[in-house]
Amino acid sequence: MARNRSSSPSRTFSAGGAFGTRWRKSSFSGGNGEGCIEVAFLDRGQVAVRDTKDRTVPPHLPAAAAWSAFVAGVLDGEFDRL
Repeated sequence: MARNRSSSPSRTFSAGGAFGTRWRKSSFSGGNGEGCIEVAFLDRGQVAVRDTKDRTVPPHLPAAAAWSAFVAGVLDGEFDRL
């Protein structure tokens, strides 16, 4: 098991997924899987994000405030020009 650097020291992940959680990919993702991320909603409101191209890398665990700010930016169109 590998540790995620952004998580608390007690949180570990296996290459197969976080705590058996269901991963979700955007419906806007292409069929080839390139450039996609997956999101899993964990216990206690935590979110895990991973790259679909290399699922052996431990997922990123953003702080709740950072995830909320990101989602708000998406909804406000902040990233539309990217």
